[in-house]
Amino acid sequence: MKSFNKKCVTLMLALSTLAGWAHAEVQTLDRVVAVVDEGVVMESELNAKLRGIVAKLRASNTELPPEDVLKAQVLDHLVNEQIQLQMAKRAGAKVPPEELDQMIQRIRASNNLSEAEFARELAAEGLSLAELREDLRREMLVRQVQQGSVNRRIQVTESEIENFLNSTEGKFWTSPEYQLGHILIAVPSGSSEAQIAELEAKAHALREEALAGADFRRLAVANSAGQNALEGGDLGWRKVAQLPTLFADNVANLKVGDVTEPFRSGAGFHLIKLHNQRGGGEVLIEQTKARHILVKTNEVVNDTEAFDKLTELREKILAGADFAELAKEHSEDLGSALQGGDLGWANPGQFVPAFEETMAQLKPGEMSQPFRSQFGWHLMQVLERRQQDMSDTMIKNQAANLLRSRRFEEELQVWLQEIRDEAYVELKL
Repeated sequence: MKSFNKKCVTLMLALSTLAGWAHAEVQTLDRVVAVVDEGVVMESELNAKLRGIVAKLRASNTELPPEDVLKAQVLDHLVNEQIQLQMAKRAGAKVPPEELDQMIQRIRASNNLSEAEFARELAAEGLSLAELREDLRREMLVRQVQQGSVNRRIQVTESEIENFLNSTEGKFWTSPEYQLGHILIAVPSGSSEAQIAELEAKAHALREEALAGADFRRLAVANSAGQNALEGGDLGWRKVAQLPTLFADNVANLKVGDVTEPFRSGAGFHLIKLHNQRGGGEVLIEQTKARHILVKTNEVVNDTEAFDKLTELREKILAGADFAELAKEHSEDLGSALQGGDLGWANPGQFVPAFEETMAQLKPGEMSQPFRSQFGWHLMQVLERRQQDMSDTMIKNQAANLLRSRRFEEELQVWLQEIRDEAYVELKL
């Protein structure tokens, strides 16, 4: 019996070993396909990316390149991505989970898909929701790195902005846009003077109705012979340069809600209503002039001590001490301390949220309680508020952003080549 048991055990061990070998033979082992500085690209990552790209190309009826060519392209992309992800990690860049949630919800909503339908669409592209989430996280990190690194390399000078704004393109780009409605009272050829006068009187009557509050779009549907009559006479958003000369001459001086006097063309009598306008005119921004005292927290000064110090300074100021002198003596904001804590005239959105919220709650002359921001503890006093026309500043800022965005793609390619040249990359395909 002992001999039999020993043989059985030996046989079972042999079978177990053979089964292990068989399992090892069919199991696909992952492997490194590229070493990139301190990181690697795995074959599973490459294959997953390939599956997604092939699915998208097939869905768009795009002819696939040879497999080896496509694989090399995808690996090159993953190597560049790995370099940038390592840069993001070194810089401490992160993507908050809620931002990823919002991005996924926007993608789903824009495609009008339920959660189940969305999951099926992802599966058809060879993706799970977790894989999509990770892809989006990587894309957002890479975008942060690119924008931070490339934008610093792009300088737009004042003379370049001025030259652009003075060019034909610049003048067209900065000109206002008008949302217009149109009614045409057609005058048939061969009409008598009496008929023409009657049609002109009809145009005047329609204008009076519109100015009295009647819906211009309803009037257009019922009376206009224009091509857009059944759309309420809507001409959409147009710049003056995109309008027929006759229309442009009559629109130039309209205010929102105005309707032109009837004007004549070969087709008949026209009425134009300015429904809305964007661009052009004054852009009034409420600016705030404030000053503050900053006390930072560190290993020596904790939150309670910073709060108590500012509370004591506040009591001194209420008792008659000079805010500016105390700011010069105690504020740790080096940029404003020498000016008595004066921050100058500030536009909305210029400061961090905690600072903005406190500033908005204060009336001119009022002083806050001590409050905390990411920089430390503050004591703030609002000095003045004013309405400032920022039209020219905003136009120049928009022009600078446009010129910068035009250069971004070109500069991005140069930067990508530079970081690739500087990285250690070893392909193992």
